[in-house]
This record gives sequence, C-alpha cells and structure tokens, in this order.
Amino acid sequence: AYSTEEERGARAVSRYPVPNKKDLPYDIVELMEEVEVKTGFLPNVFKAMSHRPAEFRAFFAYYNAIMNKDTGRLTKADKELIIVATSAVNRCLYCVIAHGAVHRIYTKQPALADQVAVNWKLADLSDRDRAMLKFALAVCQADNITEEHFQELEKHGFDREDAWDIGMIAAFFAMSNRIAHYTDLRPNKEFYTMGRT
Repeated sequence: AYSTEEERGARAVSRYPVPNKKDLPYDIVELMEEVEVKTGFLPNVFKAMSHRPAEFRAFFAYYNAIMNKDTGRLTKADKELIIVATSAVNRCLYCVIAHGAVHRIYTKQPALADQVAVNWKLADLSDRDRAMLKFALAVCQADNITEEHFQELEKHGFDREDAWDIGMIAAFFAMSNRIAHYTDLRPNKEFYTMGRT
C-alpha cells in the first residue's frame, strides 16, 4: 500500500508520512511497481521521496541521467563504489547500506564495499579505483579541485568527461545523503543480506 500504516510495530521508513499508493500520481506508482517487480521489494527511498511527487520525479530523473548512462568509462560497480565511499564520509546509513548491497551484486565481492565504508585507504582496491575514489572524495569534501586531480585521474585512464561523471555522482549523492539524514530514511532489511553469499 506504500503508506506509513504498513510500518506499524516497526521503525518508520522516514519521519515524513509516506502517501498511500492510491493517493499517488499514476506515473509514480508505475515506476514504484516496476522497481518492486525488478528487485523483489521497494527501496525505502522511493517511499520517502513520494511525499513530494514533483521532487520525486526530479530526483529520479537526475539519478537515471547519471547512474544509467551508457557512455564513459565508469562501470555500474564503479558508480556504486563512489556512492559507498562518499556516503560513508557523509555518514549516510541508508546510502552506505543500499549501495553497498548493489555493489556486492554487481561485483560478486561480498567484502569490498564494507572495506570502503570503513576505510577506503585500507580496502583491497586497484590503483585505478583508488584514483577514482580519491577524486570523488575530494569533491565530496569540497576540497580545492586542481589540475593535479585531473592529471591523477588521467594516469589511470579517466578523461575529463569521466571526471565530470565521478564528480557529479559525488555531488548528487551529497544531496541524497542530506535528504536521507533529515528525513531519517531507514534502509530496507533486504539490503543488509543482498550479495553476501
């Protein structure tokens, strides 16, 4: 039913009310049902964002633009790893848990996202991945981005368009992390076990 009512007895998805499915616009319900069929459950971010339909549409349109594009050198797993690393710095429980799960699914590596979430500098990463995360975290932490940052990426096969993609994912998820923070967005229980075995 996608409503706050289904959460009785358990911690709420968000501190904001989740509209009942019958009260949501058709296009939002259609997207939510498509995601639920594909994944077997509906990630709580869809429920929480449905509180504001216009913002829901804008949020997921931009998410799709950066996460599902077919160009560039970033793999889906790379993008998820960027999200885990930057969300850990931003202390976003929802995004670390949810995107760590998706990373595990893409890579079949049950430990790497956990390592990155705790301390990316000690994680079992390639030099390429280290350069990618170093740039993403510089954006995440609002460091002064210099030509040296771009040159370091270029040494590992990333061009300026890839740098844009890395930076845009870090920036978008900084916003997403803040939304999750003030709404008290809770990860779905399914995310904790996905891709672990």
